[in-house]
Amino acid sequence: MRESTFALGETVEKLLAEKKFHTLRDILITMRPADIAILFEEIQPALFRLLPKELAAETFVEMDSDVQEQLIHGFSDTELKEVVDELYADDAVDIIEEMPANVVKRILLQADPEMRKTINELLNYPEDSAGSVMTTEYVTLRPQMTVGDAIKRIRRTGMDKETIYTCYVTDGARVLIGVVSLKSLILAEEDELIQDVMIPEPISARTSDDQESVATLFSRYGMGALPVVDQENRIVGIVTVDDAIDIMEEEATEDIEKMAAIAPSDKPYMKMSVFEIWKNRIPWLLILMASATFTGMIITSFEHALAAQVALTAFIPMLMGSGGNSGSQASVTVIRALSLGELGFRDILRVMWKETRVSVFCGLVLAAANFLKIVLVDMLWMQRDGVTVSVALVVSAALALTVLCAKIVGSAMPLLAKRVGFDPAVMASPFITTIVDAISLVIYFQIATMALSL
Repeated sequence: MRESTFALGETVEKLLAEKKFHTLRDILITMRPADIAILFEEIQPALFRLLPKELAAETFVEMDSDVQEQLIHGFSDTELKEVVDELYADDAVDIIEEMPANVVKRILLQADPEMRKTINELLNYPEDSAGSVMTTEYVTLRPQMTVGDAIKRIRRTGMDKETIYTCYVTDGARVLIGVVSLKSLILAEEDELIQDVMIPEPISARTSDDQESVATLFSRYGMGALPVVDQENRIVGIVTVDDAIDIMEEEATEDIEKMAAIAPSDKPYMKMSVFEIWKNRIPWLLILMASATFTGMIITSFEHALAAQVALTAFIPMLMGSGGNSGSQASVTVIRALSLGELGFRDILRVMWKETRVSVFCGLVLAAANFLKIVLVDMLWMQRDGVTVSVALVVSAALALTVLCAKIVGSAMPLLAKRVGFDPAVMASPFITTIVDAISLVIYFQIATMALSL
C-alpha cells in the first residue's frame, strides 16, 4: 500500500505543478486518511488545504508528529481551530503530547472551553494508563428508556461520538450498569426497555490500569470498545479498538527494543538521527561490556587448567554460545507469555520444572551430538593435539549442565523481574547471555578440573 501511495505521489506532484487543484481534490477525497498521511510525507503539505474539513482532521491524526508540527506552524488561527474542533479528545491529547510547549499553547488557545477542559483532565492521568488513552466521546443510555427513544438519542448525539456501535447504560449517578450494541437495538422491538436488552455488569477497566492490560482485554474478549470507570464505577471514558491496536504495536516495539538492549524510542528508524540511535544503544552496551569483564575474570582464574590442557580453549565459544541461546529461548518464551497474561509470578515453580525437563532433553541431544562431533571430527579426522575421549566427555557433560542452568535462569529471571516491578523484557537475550556465559565457564572449568585432574 505504501509503495502504491508513493507511485500516486508522482501524479499528484505533476498536478500540483500544473495547478490543477480541483483534480487534486477529487483524487484526495477518494483516498483513506492513513494513505493521504503517507502521501504528505513525500509531497508539500500545502495540499492539506484542499481536503474537506472532516477528512483533513482525520488525515491530520494519521500524520507523523513532525509533519503535524510543520502544518500547525503554517496554519492561521482559523485553520487550526477548524482542525481542533474536528478532533476527538484522545487524538488531541496524543498530538499535544508530541508537540513543543509553544505549539501546545497555540492548540489549547484554539480549542473550545469544553475541549480544553477534557484535554487537561486526560493529561492528568498517569502516562500509559487507561485514563491517558481513553476518549470521552461515547453514547450513554438510561435503563428505563425504550429502544425507540434510544435510537432517537443515538441519531441526535451520535455524530460527535467516536463510536455508536456500543452504547453504555448508566444510572443517574453515571454508574455503569450495562452495555448494549447497536445491533441489539435495531433487532429489538421499539417499545422494549433498554434494561431488558442490555448486557449487565460489563467488562471494564479502571482509569489507573496499565494500557497494556487494557489492550489484552480486547484480544481476550474481542470487543470493539472498552468502558473505563473510576473508583466509584462511574464511566468516564472508553478505549476503542483502534487505540488498542496502537497500544499493542507500541508495547511490542518497546519490548523488542528492550530485548535487544536498546532504549525505547517513539520515532520511526528512518526519522532518527545517528546521534539519537547512538544515545539509545550505548548505555546498555557499556553495561553489558562491564558485566562481561566477569567472564574474563573467570577465565583468568582457571589459567592453570587451560595451560595444562590447551585443547579445552577451543570449546569455550561453543559452550558459551549454546548456553546463551538456550537461556534466550526460555526467557523470550516466558516474556511473551507474561505479556499475554498467561503467566504470573505464582507460576514460577511450574515454569522452572517444565524448563528443567525441556533442558534435559535438549541437553542430552546436544551433548550426544557434540561428543560424536569431537570424536569423529576433532580426533579422527583433524587429529587435533590434546583432544581425547576424556576431553570429549568433559565438554559434553559441561554442555548438558550449561543448557540445564541456562534454561532455568532464562525462565526464572523475567518472572522475578516482573515480581519486583521491572519490565521482564529487560531480562532477554543480552542480559541473560551475559549471566549464562559466566555460569557456563564455571561449570566447564570445574568439571574439567575434577575429571582431568588439572
